[in-house]
Amino acid sequence: MAKKPKKHQQPGGTPATVALTASGTAFTVHSYDHDPSSPSYGEEAAEALGVSPDRVFKTLVADVDGELVVAVVPVAGSLDLKSLASAVGGKRAAMADPAAAERATGYVRGGISPLGQRKRLRTVLDASAEKHPTICVSAGRRGLEVELTPAALTTLTEATLAPIGRA
Repeated sequence: MAKKPKKHQQPGGTPATVALTASGTAFTVHSYDHDPSSPSYGEEAAEALGVSPDRVFKTLVADVDGELVVAVVPVAGSLDLKSLASAVGGKRAAMADPAAAERATGYVRGGISPLGQRKRLRTVLDASAEKHPTICVSAGRRGLEVELTPAALTTLTEATLAPIGRA
C-alpha cells in the first residue's frame, strides 16, 4: 500500500509551494539541475534560469540580539548586518549558526525559503525588490525557485522592507 503524503504537503511540493498554493497567491515554479560543487547557490540559480542576479534573492538567517531573523537579499550582493539589526530594532547582528537556521526553518542550507518555514521568523526583504515586477526566491529545495511579486512575498511573510543589501 502506498504511503499517503503528509497532510501539510502535496506530492512533490515543498512547504513553501504548499503555503503559496494554500494562500491563493500567483506564483511560478522554476526548477533546474543543481550542481553540488557550485560555489554560490543563488548565482547558480540566476544563471540556470536566465534571470538577472538582482532579481534572484537569497534567504539568509541571522542572529539579531539572540533572535533568529530572516534576511532576503539579491544574490548579486551581500547582507549588511548592521542595516538588518537596525531594521528590526536591534543592536548587533551576526550570521546564524547553520544548524540553528536549519532547525528553525525546516530547510537545508542552500534551500532555505522565506516561505513555509517550520517556525515563522521575523523577515526583512531588501527594498530593492520593489524595483522588479517579480522576484525569485528558493522554493525550499536546492534547484527549485519560485517567482512571485515582491508585494506577495512581503504579505505572506509579514516582511519589513528595508535597505539591508549592499552591492
